[in-house]
Amino acid sequence: MIKKEREVCVCNDVTAGEVITLIKENNIHSLKELLEQNICPLGDKCESCHEDGYDNDGFSLAMILSLVEQKKV
Repeated sequence: MIKKEREVCVCNDVTAGEVITLIKENNIHSLKELLEQNICPLGDKCESCHEDGYDNDGFSLAMILSLVEQKKV
């Protein structure tokens, strides 16, 4: 289970819960859409959150997007 308070985009201090809400409320379906939206800055600094995760653990924007698409969160 994902802890919604865990930071996903460390450089911008954005949590998993905030990303999940952003994806659902704005009907986002791709990583490109998520990175290019203007509501909340994501992945614009170190970019490790895109696919690898900050700790190279796979806990990333792509993983969260996939879980939302699969309706697992």
